[in-house]
Amino acid sequence: MSDDAGSPARRTAGNGALRAVADRSGERDCGHWPGGANVKRINVALQGGGAHGAFGWGVLDALLADSRIEIEAISGTSAGAMNAVVAAHGLESGGPTEARARLEAFWRRVSLEAVASPIRRSLLDMLFSNWNLDHNPMLALFDMATRVVSPYQFNPLNLNPLRDILEREVDFAAVASCSCLKLFISATNVLTGAGRVFTDGEITADAVMASACIPYLFQAVEIDGAPYWDGGYMGNPVLAPFLGCCSSPDVLLVQVNPFWRPTTPKTAREILDREHEIAFNTALVHELAHIDFVNRCLDQGQLAGFGLRRIYLHAVGGGAELARLAASSKLNAEWMFLTHLRDLGRAAAARWLAESFDSIGTASTMDLSHVRHRPLHVPAGQG
Repeated sequence: MSDDAGSPARRTAGNGALRAVADRSGERDCGHWPGGANVKRINVALQGGGAHGAFGWGVLDALLADSRIEIEAISGTSAGAMNAVVAAHGLESGGPTEARARLEAFWRRVSLEAVASPIRRSLLDMLFSNWNLDHNPMLALFDMATRVVSPYQFNPLNLNPLRDILEREVDFAAVASCSCLKLFISATNVLTGAGRVFTDGEITADAVMASACIPYLFQAVEIDGAPYWDGGYMGNPVLAPFLGCCSSPDVLLVQVNPFWRPTTPKTAREILDREHEIAFNTALVHELAHIDFVNRCLDQGQLAGFGLRRIYLHAVGGGAELARLAASSKLNAEWMFLTHLRDLGRAAAARWLAESFDSIGTASTMDLSHVRHRPLHVPAGQG
């Protein structure tokens, strides 16, 4: 998974994928988690998706508010990486309550900075409560321009307001020293095509911006002499670090990019959007398929003696309501929309906790039929 042999976390992420964690001495305990016999520990995997990352904010908000849940580690890509570092800063500063407050402050700042953007909903879209931006002529012009002009040409100074927000809202020294949870942020090495997972002291504003670097919008982010693009190309998000570096066997995927669509895309925009969706889900599907295969082998009594452990997979998604949103809505940073997505995330997480809390640590609750190598039948409405 990593393009170098750096830290133990990156080596384990690539080599020790499903091996049991025998030594738990490296576990982190900052004293901010509630603790107790009824507390269950999980790992959280946050997908990226622009403004749709506010759905992940809502899921994190619900998890942080539940005294029965402790988050051991977060893996994040793009907007998921931003949620991860903001939450880590808050946890290190004052625990779950502070983390929730800082997440809200971060997304409010994103919304305020977007007020002056020309890429906004049209009056017609506002009238009909349509969150998409497809009818905005500026978006169409910008979309066409990015096909023929690179960010090195239309943005030679490499200005990015998201970096300013991130550096204003996040104390990366606190993130680097965070003892409350482990962080794994993924980016893609432009030269080698390999994924790199940043962790611990490697997590800087550059690493997060690299994880969110869409190549036709932003110049590549250079780290240690190598250029990086969005981590979604190699893992949206990566799961392997959980399996080799964490003691909890439970992984909760917070999904904002649906695997499955009910209809064939017909327009040029729909085709391009679906192509991007598939591309950014490919690495994740392969990781899920690998975990599922090993789990089924273990269930059948195979692979004994290899030191492998069962991983329990869970998922929280926005269902049909999130799937109905066009890709253009990922650029909609209106506060009303962001809080709508947050509330969707909160509600989805609350449902999962109500239905699946007892399964944490004992069984998977995620439907993996879509990743198995056999003919698929996906129930109507499944994302």
